[in-house]
Amino acid sequence: MYIRHLLIITCLCFAMAGCRQAPRLTFTGATIPEGASSFSVANFMNDASDGPADLGIRFTEELRDYFQRNTSLEQVIGAGDLQFSGSITRYDLSPVSAGATETQGAQLQRLTIAVKYDYIVLPDDEKSIENGSASQFSDFSASQNLADVEDELIDEIFEQIIFDIFNRTLADW
Repeated sequence: MYIRHLLIITCLCFAMAGCRQAPRLTFTGATIPEGASSFSVANFMNDASDGPADLGIRFTEELRDYFQRNTSLEQVIGAGDLQFSGSITRYDLSPVSAGATETQGAQLQRLTIAVKYDYIVLPDDEKSIENGSASQFSDFSASQNLADVEDELIDEIFEQIIFDIFNRTLADW
C-alpha cells in the first residue's frame, strides 16, 4: 500500500514538472499572455483636426473600462504587463447617399473615426503590435444636426473600435 502511494505521488510529481502554465482564458474569448497580470492605458491624444476637445480622454476611459470589465487583469497607472497607447487620427464627416433629385443633396451623413495604437506585451514581445489601426463609422440622417446625435454616434463608434482592438490584441483575431 505504501509503495503504491509513493509510486502515484512520484508519477504525479514528474507529470506536473513537465507541464507549463497554460495561458489564462476568459469568458470573452480572450487569451491573456502567460505572465501578464496587469494592463495600463496611456492617454490617447486627439490628433484629428475636428471633433470634440475631449475625444482622446473619452476613448482612453472607454478602453480602460472595457478591458477592466472583460479581463481579470489589474489596471495600473504607468507600465502594466500589457500597455496601450496611441491617438485619434481621424474624425471626419462626409455625405453618403445622394438624394432623389439633383437639388435634394445627401440623405445620409457618415461620421468616421480612426485610431492608431501601440500594444506592448512585456512578458512576450512577439505578441506586441506597433502602429496598429482601427477605423469605424456610423451613418445618420442628413436632416439631423450633428450636435444632436454626436455623443451617441461617438459612443457607438468607440464601442466598435474598442471591440476590434480587444479582438486583435487578446482574442488573436
